[in-house]
Amino acid sequence: MTRRCTSSVKPGLGVIALLLVSSGCGAVLSPVQPLPITTPEPTAESNVPRELSKVSLPPYVIEPPDILLIDAVKIVPKPPHSLEPFDALGIRVDNALLDSPIAGVYVVDPQGRVDLGPAYGKVTVKGMTVDEAMTAINDHLGETLQDPVTSVTLASSAGAQPLTGQHLVGQDGTVNLGTYGTVYVAGMTIPEAKTAIEKRLSATLESPEVFLDVLAFNSKAYYIITEGAGLGDNVVRAPITGNETVLDAVASVGGLSQLSSKRIWISRPAPNGVGCEQILPVDWDAMTRGASTATNYQLLPGDRLFIAQDSIIAMDNFIGKVTRP
Repeated sequence: MTRRCTSSVKPGLGVIALLLVSSGCGAVLSPVQPLPITTPEPTAESNVPRELSKVSLPPYVIEPPDILLIDAVKIVPKPPHSLEPFDALGIRVDNALLDSPIAGVYVVDPQGRVDLGPAYGKVTVKGMTVDEAMTAINDHLGETLQDPVTSVTLASSAGAQPLTGQHLVGQDGTVNLGTYGTVYVAGMTIPEAKTAIEKRLSATLESPEVFLDVLAFNSKAYYIITEGAGLGDNVVRAPITGNETVLDAVASVGGLSQLSSKRIWISRPAPNGVGCEQILPVDWDAMTRGASTATNYQLLPGDRLFIAQDSIIAMDNFIGKVTRP
């Protein structure tokens, strides 16, 4: 492992070719190594995560443009709530008829009434609070039952907007919760964002409960840079899931191209830009032919997996550019 503590790292061209044309004679300089990298044998004390010694990533920090999966499992408006058609009431009555018990969820019909069954009839509750509806239902049942004891709760409100599905973290770091407003979640972990969303919902809902998870990890990625032997480099951005290794990354781009050599390394940025970046050389032959796991490193967010070009092909392309009419 090589550590670099410079403000910028600029590898050499990789192949320096010079064509001297005079009297039909030409001379070409031999290619040189673009980056002086050695591959020390890893020690048992090495803390660099690799294939057989992976580490768990830190708690995920939400950032734009992540996509969150939000599902509100409890949406009950704060009292006092005026009952409306299609609200659902939990009604339980003690001392009801044995063959016609009242215990369950009853929906307010379009006329604003709850149907308690053939033995009891319907009671108008539209526009009432839950306590007023409980009194109205108890008085109505008093015409049929002796000393009824009624309990009424609001099971769900038709006017409360359902909160479920995918929610994009916007460029301003907020998620849009529809009629409940927006909540800033950037820089938060999942438990912190869950608390922030529930706090926002509690302005209009009674003790809301929310399930929250990350559906698409769009803000964390690593990069696969394939040097193009003078024909242009290729850069692929791949989302990080916490389990990728060097082999996984190379497989995701279809393997080494015809322009690539077996000189591969990981450039790992210093955390928060403080300290030294790491250069982790990869022994491709040992990793593939010999099944060595020593340099099949686990990739971390922000890593650059660099696949160097084939020097001979790069030299040939350079000569072609110089001599091409």
